[in-house]
Amino acid sequence: MPRIHVTEHAQAQGRLKEIYDNLLQKRGKLADIHKIQSLRPESIAHHMELYMEIMFSRSELSRARREMMAVVVSVANGCQYCTMHHLQAVKHYIKDPQQLEAITQWPKEGILSSADSALCNFARHLTLNPGEHEENDYTQTLRVNGFSDEAILDAALVIAYFNFVNRIALSLGLKADEKEMGGYKY
Repeated sequence: MPRIHVTEHAQAQGRLKEIYDNLLQKRGKLADIHKIQSLRPESIAHHMELYMEIMFSRSELSRARREMMAVVVSVANGCQYCTMHHLQAVKHYIKDPQQLEAITQWPKEGILSSADSALCNFARHLTLNPGEHEENDYTQTLRVNGFSDEAILDAALVIAYFNFVNRIALSLGLKADEKEMGGYKY
């Protein structure tokens, strides 16, 4: 149960209703992560702009890889809400049960490709040990695995974004349930 007031779609008015209606039209559903921001409607709009840029814009990193890192970050942070949501998205791209298990139980070496493992390691390490990245260059493993500077920037953006969203979900009491999982347009 959310720890702050949430305005549901049926009670929304003005700009909030406009934003909710737009999300429903584009995504098929309203996510609790958006509704939790209902006291600040513009934060929802800006949040979605950032999300779309980081997760859907043109990148060397496939959608599958970006969603994979989202799950690794969310698991490392203990964020059940984001883990469940983004695991659903990963399942659109990755069908192998062993790979899905490896992603949700990272680090689980030897199942993912070297490049995917490097991304997962980078995501988990930056999430759990951010201060170490100031003094040490952990991007070298990504370069060795063929990632360009643009791809490394995209990876850092995905990781930072999900650490941000995980903290919103965790601090404000968002819990995912099965009824919320389905029905999104990916």
